[in-house]
Amino acid sequence: MKEVKVKPTQTLYTNNVVAVPPPPPRFSLNEWYLNNRQRYRACEDQQALADKILAECERVRDEVKERTLLNKREVDHKINEKIQDIEFNKHEIDRQRKVVCSEIECLTLYKERIMDAMASLKDQSMRICKKCLIFREGRIGIDLCHDDVERELLKEIDVIEGANKLLVRVLEQANEQVRRLRSTIYFMDRDSEDKDNVLKIDGHNLSLNENSMNLSLYYGYSPLDVATITVEEWEIATTKNIERAAKEINSARPLRAYVDVILKQVIDDLVGQYHTVNDAFRRRIEETKESKYKLEIQHLEVVRQVNEMTRNITDLEKAIADKEGFMALAHTRLGNRAQRPGAELCRDLVETNLVNEVRELRHNTHTLQHMLSEAQASLRYLLKIQIQLEEDINIKTNTLKIDEVDCMTLRQSMDYHAY
Repeated sequence: MKEVKVKPTQTLYTNNVVAVPPPPPRFSLNEWYLNNRQRYRACEDQQALADKILAECERVRDEVKERTLLNKREVDHKINEKIQDIEFNKHEIDRQRKVVCSEIECLTLYKERIMDAMASLKDQSMRICKKCLIFREGRIGIDLCHDDVERELLKEIDVIEGANKLLVRVLEQANEQVRRLRSTIYFMDRDSEDKDNVLKIDGHNLSLNENSMNLSLYYGYSPLDVATITVEEWEIATTKNIERAAKEINSARPLRAYVDVILKQVIDDLVGQYHTVNDAFRRRIEETKESKYKLEIQHLEVVRQVNEMTRNITDLEKAIADKEGFMALAHTRLGNRAQRPGAELCRDLVETNLVNEVRELRHNTHTLQHMLSEAQASLRYLLKIQIQLEEDINIKTNTLKIDEVDCMTLRQSMDYHAY
């Protein structure tokens, strides 16, 4: 065989052509020296500038730190002076207040008794009655009815409100002088309370330093200095309170109001209604317990019938399943006998009995299925009755918990006594 030579032109088409990149740019040696000198000079200039900035920053930082510490010590000194002034004025107010209290002690004895009675009726008795009504709103279903307990509770609230109004009218009959003295104490107490708050604020501010926790910065637009009262006005306000107290002390006269009969009448009415409500609660609880007991007995009987009906349904289903085997046997026998040849395919007694057996099996199966449907329907109704009974028992249990546990326990804390 001869060897075939490939021409050079054919290799250009079959091989890939690679492009050669251009050579990198060339710099002169002077340019290289010039570039290095520029780098050295820029580095030295930046180092010198950084040294100057470091020295200036250290100087400014030390100066600011010194001025900041001086300002803080000055503010701490002013806060100490303000605390001392407030403590002095508060001591004067407290001393004057003790004198006022000693002047009105004999006049306020019965007023305090009335106020104690009003506070007890409002904070304890009224709250308990309303809470009992709120608790009883938690009754559900048929038990949420307007019964004797609710009527007596509403009546008790009316009695408490009437007693409270009577006590308010008696309290309004107190002497004007007592009111003025109490007004004086009120303003002094407000002033003393404000000074206590200022002492707490300034004391807290004095205990703070720049390293304390919970410090914050304000970024709002409103000015931080919101004070609108001058120091002179502040001193005048405190002096007025002290002078007003001295004036009321000099003009005070003892006055007593006897309210024993009114308090006794109020307490007798409240105690009577209290026992009436408790009796209504006890009667209602007994009725609910009796109803719950009867429902539980019925529930047990229904559960028993449900179990019996469930077993009955199981037995019926089993009986129907058993009849399917007999039905299949009879059908199979008839099918086999249908293959008899010639004259042997006659309607003999066996054929007649098999047909009658199939007919009777169908009738019996239909009867069993009918009884199964009735049993299943009865079971559904029994289960429905069981659920209804359980719901009624739960309703009664909830009512007993509200009346016997919540309300009666709460009412045991009601205290009526001679104030």
